[in-house]
Amino acid sequence: MSAKNELEELFLRRKPVRLLLNIKNVTGTKYVSVLAKETDCTYSHTVKLLDVFKSMGMVEFEKQGRIKYVKLTPDGTALATDFESVLRKFAKFAPKKK
Repeated sequence: MSAKNELEELFLRRKPVRLLLNIKNVTGTKYVSVLAKETDCTYSHTVKLLDVFKSMGMVEFEKQGRIKYVKLTPDGTALATDFESVLRKFAKFAPKKK
């Protein structure tokens, strides 16, 4: 699978985008179990997604004791900001309630 297809496959799904945005909307750093809960995702799926994000250079991990904290890299922050913009535009196209 090409890199382009891999990115499309990853980010044209709800949970990866929500996870990226949840990391962005945090002041400081958060640990994985909190992100999993906020994203409505299992812990193991969250870890898998974060490993993919890390391999793409979008997140960094900081381990303190037994807790692994997650924060966005500058590229990850830029991508999350772009997704926020796209989601705001999607909201404009949402059907109007009668």
